[in-house]
Amino acid sequence: MAVPLLDLKAQHATVRDEVVRSMMQIVDDQAFILGQPVSDLEADVARLSKTKYAIGCASGTDALLLALKALDVGSSDEVITTPFTFFATAGTIHNAGARAVFVDIDPKTYNIRADQAAAAVTSKTKAIVPVDLFGQIAPVEDIQRLAPRTPIIEDAAQSIGARRSIDGEWRMAGECATIGTFSFFPSKNLGGYGDGGMMVTQDEALFNRLMRLRTHGSVKTYYHEEVGFNSRLDALQAVVLRAKLPHLAAWSAKRRENAAYYSAAFADISDIVPPYVEPASESIFNQYTIRVPRRDALKAHLAAKGVGHSVYYPLPLHLQECFAYLGYKQGAFPESEKAANEVLSLPVFPELTRAQLDEVVAGVRSFFGR
Repeated sequence: MAVPLLDLKAQHATVRDEVVRSMMQIVDDQAFILGQPVSDLEADVARLSKTKYAIGCASGTDALLLALKALDVGSSDEVITTPFTFFATAGTIHNAGARAVFVDIDPKTYNIRADQAAAAVTSKTKAIVPVDLFGQIAPVEDIQRLAPRTPIIEDAAQSIGARRSIDGEWRMAGECATIGTFSFFPSKNLGGYGDGGMMVTQDEALFNRLMRLRTHGSVKTYYHEEVGFNSRLDALQAVVLRAKLPHLAAWSAKRRENAAYYSAAFADISDIVPPYVEPASESIFNQYTIRVPRRDALKAHLAAKGVGHSVYYPLPLHLQECFAYLGYKQGAFPESEKAANEVLSLPVFPELTRAQLDEVVAGVRSFFGR
């Protein structure tokens, strides 16, 4: 039995009728850009993230770029982040005109080391961008404690709906940062039928600026207070996301259930390091990522058996050709480099059947002769 890494058709089947009905209403109304559907989704996401404001935009990448611009990040500025993440995290720093400063990750959670991030702060530092990798919130509160005067843009593209206990109270992804950013790329836990993104904040001034920046720096049509961007969330994506949003908690819970099933099934194999979730965190498992010493051989084995898998991410950002100008060399961030050579993500989507889970388990175990 072939098992895909992700099956978006299976999820679509569960919400198809509501989605089609809502999308056809938008088509009949011929009102595609922003509008009430987007405002309604923004209110929903603000409520979920326990923030005062949410601002839709065209993609998760744009959400990061707009957040950087709203904090006046530009030339001669530095922004601290992790090299073990999707390209957009550092790509947007470059496109904002700033210099990315990388620090290493915690080898257990794959999230940025708060102590190293704080130690990297200089007079040029304009922001820190922690990434909630694979669905687990980064230690935002530790960064705030260690670098209290530095704004935080939380890259929560993989963590919408995730929680972290801070001072005995559950805090949501995006809630505690200066600005939190989400992606609605189709493969996310809350994914649209195309690109889409959103920013959340507790700060009214930042909310007003982000609203301007996403529409060419304008609030009143044809009058521009600053040069902004064309980064508006369209109404079709908004109604798709609103149809899916009531299912998000159950889908994420099923991902946690699938992750626990895998971890129990691999517990007797010492060469497999399963995902580590901190006791203070509740992950949404955007990915179920193991570490194995012979990762590439396991990839080939699973491919031969039709078991979906992927590597997130095979080359850390500090070693990417386009960032050679930053001057980092092999060995600069050993934990990120080691992770890139060992990580492998397995299917964890909520629609997986028990038979599919068992097929994945059997495929992995057979590689180790079990």
